[in-house]
Amino acid sequence: MATEITDGVWRFDCRGVNAYLVSDDVPTLVDAGTPWDEETIRRGLDEAGVEVPAIGRILLTHYDLDHVGTLAALAPELDASVRAYGFDAELLRGTRSPPLRNHKGLIQRLGGLLTDFPDLDVVGVRDGETLGSFTAYHTPGHTPGHVAYVSEELGVGLLGDLVSESDGELEPSGWLISYDTDAVATSVRGLAARAPPYEVACVGHGEPLAAGGSEALRRLAATL
Repeated sequence: MATEITDGVWRFDCRGVNAYLVSDDVPTLVDAGTPWDEETIRRGLDEAGVEVPAIGRILLTHYDLDHVGTLAALAPELDASVRAYGFDAELLRGTRSPPLRNHKGLIQRLGGLLTDFPDLDVVGVRDGETLGSFTAYHTPGHTPGHVAYVSEELGVGLLGDLVSESDGELEPSGWLISYDTDAVATSVRGLAARAPPYEVACVGHGEPLAAGGSEALRRLAATL
């Protein structure tokens, strides 16, 4: 199912996770659901009037099975690179494995058994880099290479799994699904302080906030 949250920002309701399409300078796919969400992604793109080959940019908030799952299936039709940060980019390339010494790393190892590496260029993104109208903000904790993207022009924050939504408010990524919850708290406070205001908060899990996104993140930051 695809829902237009605001002009040019579409949510794809995948299996327990959200992916997004943003009409920026080029059609931009944000994350890519689980390996079982190919039909949902394709149907969502069709409802948004965008064909797979027209996607000009893929922004990855982080590497997890439920955020990279359909990339391998879509890859033959894509002529766009995947932008990802550091450690998570290496995981997606297959040049590094999640550490077994961390509980989240073990979860990623198990998830990797169900995830194919996409035949796509994976290009590293830098903290503060501009990608279309979005600025990248390294927000480690959920994963070491987690990154959020904020567009002041569009009024949109792509927050990935740094936070989730519950009853209209934002919550930090919890211990079970995070590498480091102290780093999560630091990243929430840092993003709240660094990023410009935005109305729409696109989260990986829960309902995206159509208004008051940056204010909701600041409220959360004040409690951490």
